[in-house]
Amino acid sequence: MSKASEWLGVAVLNHFFRGITVAPPARFIGLFLSDPTNANVGLEIQGGSYVRQAITFAEPVVVNGVSSIRNSIEIRFPTATSDWGTVTHIGIFTATTGGNLLTHAAITPREFKLGDEAVFSPNSVTISLD
Repeated sequence: MSKASEWLGVAVLNHFFRGITVAPPARFIGLFLSDPTNANVGLEIQGGSYVRQAITFAEPVVVNGVSSIRNSIEIRFPTATSDWGTVTHIGIFTATTGGNLLTHAAITPREFKLGDEAVFSPNSVTISLD
């Protein structure tokens, strides 16, 4: 289950309840060694050829009252040129560096060493609202 960031919560409330326009942001997925939390204070991978990757989503669906959206294409990070550590969380951001955190989620922990690749197949990253 994904969690909305503080930034996204404020943007949604301002847009839908105050009429303040929010431009659709770019979307990039990042890998974390700790929970980024709603305040975006987690430890993101640094170095070793790591860079956030663009993520594209398919049309939302509603099942049993839960709206969700999934990545529509494969996401492939560059091959690690050093040990990255154990990835425990992902975050979706508005930029390749810096930017605003939109949402985050825990994933099955996986250690990435020199030569490893992080790959997310289509439909493997889900963001849901209920």
